[in-house]
Amino acid sequence: MRLLNKAFLLAAAGWLTGTVGFGQEEGIATFRTDVRRVVLNTTVVDSRGHLVTNLPQSAFRVFENGVEQKILQFRREDIPVSMALVVDNSGSMRDKRQRVESAALNLVKASNPQDEVMIVNFNDEAYEDVTFTSDLKKMEEGLTRIDARGGTAMRDAISMTIDRVREAAKKDKKVMLVVTDGNDNMSSISLERLLQKAHESGILIYCIGLLSQEDKREAKRAKRALDALATASGGAAYYPNDLNEVEKLAQQVAHEIRNQYVIVYSPTNQALDGTFRQVKVNVTGPNRPVARTRSGYYATPEPAKRQQVSQASSR
Repeated sequence: MRLLNKAFLLAAAGWLTGTVGFGQEEGIATFRTDVRRVVLNTTVVDSRGHLVTNLPQSAFRVFENGVEQKILQFRREDIPVSMALVVDNSGSMRDKRQRVESAALNLVKASNPQDEVMIVNFNDEAYEDVTFTSDLKKMEEGLTRIDARGGTAMRDAISMTIDRVREAAKKDKKVMLVVTDGNDNMSSISLERLLQKAHESGILIYCIGLLSQEDKREAKRAKRALDALATASGGAAYYPNDLNEVEKLAQQVAHEIRNQYVIVYSPTNQALDGTFRQVKVNVTGPNRPVARTRSGYYATPEPAKRQQVSQASSR
């Protein structure tokens, strides 16, 4: 598990590298009180699964509930990130723990001073061992607290982390990286409610699932949950066959996060009626590219804090 954490941390550190440009324009990533906007962090891959990073705005079309939307802003930038590192330290992860710690530690060490990281360890309960910080020493101390024991409340841990990211994150772009065996046997929140929270949050959720090779039924159930979270949020889920693959996957996630398109549109339907709005991004180009972004959002008012930030940035 110590090696796995190391690879995990290296990847997190990698995607935490960002430029100042986007962060200086706070209004682009917040809802304004006069005109509501939706921000889509979008990944494009070709038919071979390779990232496509050089497409023009004209290659993209955005649809909300089947109605095409006008793209107001478009760019591809490596921007500062608020990242939550969520690590399973339940008893079922005991034999994987050394690799996980090693991956996580390397990821933290590679973090950029402009970015911030929080660390959540969980078993049958979730523990916010490190709140958002750029202090490497605090991150390392938080990771060393990982102790594989107890049951697994994965959904509850992700739910708590979503709440904390929404409350405390300072960067416009928010990412969660979850490392777990997915063997959830203690959570109280349902998958359906958790998916709703993921849609509402706008957080990109990436998962590395170290699924059981023995209990096929449990592995299938865990995969369904992780896939659903990744699809809802616009992230991705990966399932290494070997612990040695974890570091490579973490680096892959880091690279993807640094090479996404930012698409902003103002919905033709401005009503804040609480309904779910399905979002789809179509893209054209060589080698049959496919766009991946969050599958939708709930049309509800933004919290007062975020509205105030947006108003201040527009003055």
